[in-house]
Amino acid sequence: MNPYHLLIVDDDKEIADLAGIYLNNEGYKVMKAANGREALHMLETFPFKLVILDIMMPEMDGLEVCRRIREKGNIPIIMLSAKSEEMDKILGLSTGADDYVTKPFHPMELVARVKSQLRRYLLLNKVDPSVEDENSLHVRGLMVNKRTRQVTMDGQDITLTPTEFMILHLMASNLGKVFSAEEIFEKVWKEQYFESKNTVMVHIRKIREKLKTHANETELIKTVWGVGYKIEK
Repeated sequence: MNPYHLLIVDDDKEIADLAGIYLNNEGYKVMKAANGREALHMLETFPFKLVILDIMMPEMDGLEVCRRIREKGNIPIIMLSAKSEEMDKILGLSTGADDYVTKPFHPMELVARVKSQLRRYLLLNKVDPSVEDENSLHVRGLMVNKRTRQVTMDGQDITLTPTEFMILHLMASNLGKVFSAEEIFEKVWKEQYFESKNTVMVHIRKIREKLKTHANETELIKTVWGVGYKIEK
């Protein structure tokens, strides 16, 4: 059983109830909010491990809720939306979501996405005090510590989402190696590559924005055109 509490935020009660049934059957503890303001209040008072967040809602849409969650923490966020256009997915991911599921969806697909996001999040937050800081990676002003999940750039703390951290750690652990969007997706998401490269591209762009400081105007993550991405030694 999974003693983790999840928050479903959707004004469509039928969809929220259906998703809740399947997640409850997997052992998760599910709570629901019908709008963005209610969700933010619940997040302030309860330690949820993951948020499933609809975009189109009254009072406050999911994009604004996502922005406010990201101002305070890095728990996984899975966006739900009836919109299937590529730009809508990019907008959701750019706002800080870790994954995006388009309605209508099979509930077991959502369950699989939840499990995948929680595996990464809980792995990154698992601290073993017996492990020393040899888990820290250092390259050209960047420091990435897998044990503490701390990232700094030129001494400044950088806050990354779980997905962003895994992408950055993958490349920082393999300096000079070029990773295609397909390789990054399959290694980080632990799923077969099934969609366009935009999902990876948006996350790379967000990582670059966060790493860029006044002391480091050059891009740490290099694009190898037609091939993929790398961090050089």
